[in-house]
Amino acid sequence: MAEPVIADTKPVVTTLEAGDYYWCTCGQSANQPFCDGGHKGTDFTPMKFTLETQKQVALCACKGTANPPFCDGAHTKL
Repeated sequence: MAEPVIADTKPVVTTLEAGDYYWCTCGQSANQPFCDGGHKGTDFTPMKFTLETQKQVALCACKGTANPPFCDGAHTKL
């Protein structure tokens, strides 16, 4: 499988409302960290995640996290 593009070397910290979201796994989305279909024609697919309540999150942008879609500090080892 191909390696994802590193979209950024720091997480995207934001507050999200309750609901479903699609995290970009390929790193090619222009709407990081969310999928915009940039993976079309690749082996990548977006990862759906659901928040039950409004929450502040740190979403991985380096695509190296072991806890997707959330940042685990993997960007510090790039």
